[in-house]
Amino acid sequence: MRCIAVSKPSVLANFNFLQALLAIILGNLVYFALLPSLPPYFRHRRFQIDFGTLVDFSFCVAIYLLIRSIRKWL
Repeated sequence: MRCIAVSKPSVLANFNFLQALLAIILGNLVYFALLPSLPPYFRHRRFQIDFGTLVDFSFCVAIYLLIRSIRKWL
């Protein structure tokens, strides 16, 4: 039986990718759930980089930091 060693950096990279992906999905869910109640200035327009893009990105970053802090506590 052959044993294949898995390097730790590749496992951590995959885990970080999953954390980032989860943060992006949850951040976009929160943003689009709040979208109808946001002022027009905070709404993202299609195919444009605007203030709404920054608001959406900030939700994703906040959730990513929340996930990282929860993982640190566990």
